[in-house]
Amino acid sequence: MKKLTILVTGASGFLGSNILKKFIKVQDIQVIAACRDGNKLADFFQGEIREGDLTDADYRRSVVEGIDIICHAGTWAAMWNHEKAEEDNFFKPALGLINAAMDAGVKHFIMTSTVAVTRPGHSQTAIVDDFSATHHTGFWPHVDRIVDIDRYMQENAGHGMQMTSLRLGHFIGKGNSLGIVPALVPRLKTHLVPWINRGRSRLPLLSDTDAANSFIAVALAETLEPYESFNIVGAELPSTREVIEFIAEQTGSPTPLFSVPYPVAYAFAWLMEKLFPILPGKAPFLTRSIIHLAEDWNCSNHYAHSKLGYTPQKHWKVAMQEALDELKEKNYPWQQLAQR
Repeated sequence: MKKLTILVTGASGFLGSNILKKFIKVQDIQVIAACRDGNKLADFFQGEIREGDLTDADYRRSVVEGIDIICHAGTWAAMWNHEKAEEDNFFKPALGLINAAMDAGVKHFIMTSTVAVTRPGHSQTAIVDDFSATHHTGFWPHVDRIVDIDRYMQENAGHGMQMTSLRLGHFIGKGNSLGIVPALVPRLKTHLVPWINRGRSRLPLLSDTDAANSFIAVALAETLEPYESFNIVGAELPSTREVIEFIAEQTGSPTPLFSVPYPVAYAFAWLMEKLFPILPGKAPFLTRSIIHLAEDWNCSNHYAHSKLGYTPQKHWKVAMQEALDELKEKNYPWQQLAQR
């Protein structure tokens, strides 16, 4: 059996490093790490490294040479209105990488996506893997550009390269510096964070190891359609109230004293974004993206389980505790809401 050659972009980041850790234990796979600086890779990886910047078209063409499968975890992201940065650092490089992969004869492109590309639910009916149900937010450039990439993949699938969109839940675990947990913890300590919708909404949290396992499952899958999308979330969908009460218990933070409906929360977050230039601090107190993540994402793993055999293993409290322990060592820093 011919060895599969798999390229992992963003290999020194939270998701990429966890994917590497899993892939190096799989037989008949040669895994190659792509990142800006090989010195930032975890010590456990001793394989081939292809250094470079995905914003460079020449690097995109060279990095895909001789590759069978690409796991694209090298995605720049911001949690609020960094539209030009998203265009230059994320959208154009991702589209360029897809096109370079098709030209090079790569067999399979696996894209890091998010459950937030669809509309949130407000009922007991689970959000299913309907790949056509993508939705622009109009206020969060990162998710809106992911939607555009998702649609581009659908339009170009079947032209020699299989394309898969992994719609991942909200990351939790050690090493994750951008997301709902590192954003929420320091804000809770201000006593100013309210419950939204009384904390009833479900959060599709996803641990570091379960996220990595989903990439292995789809990379090794043998019967996929030209385009596929899978919801990938944890085994349980805790409510926002459960999550915040757990964080408060572990960090000594206060729990919210009052509740507001979603329209009020969005309006207040919009005001914080507008006032950011004149208020002190390195990031807005609240953004509409944070409210969006706190919507009711009642997602199902059913299709991923039936097609890929994906079964989440790590309990959300275990991964959350690992993240909180790391944040505590750093004195719960105020998150910047954008990658450098």
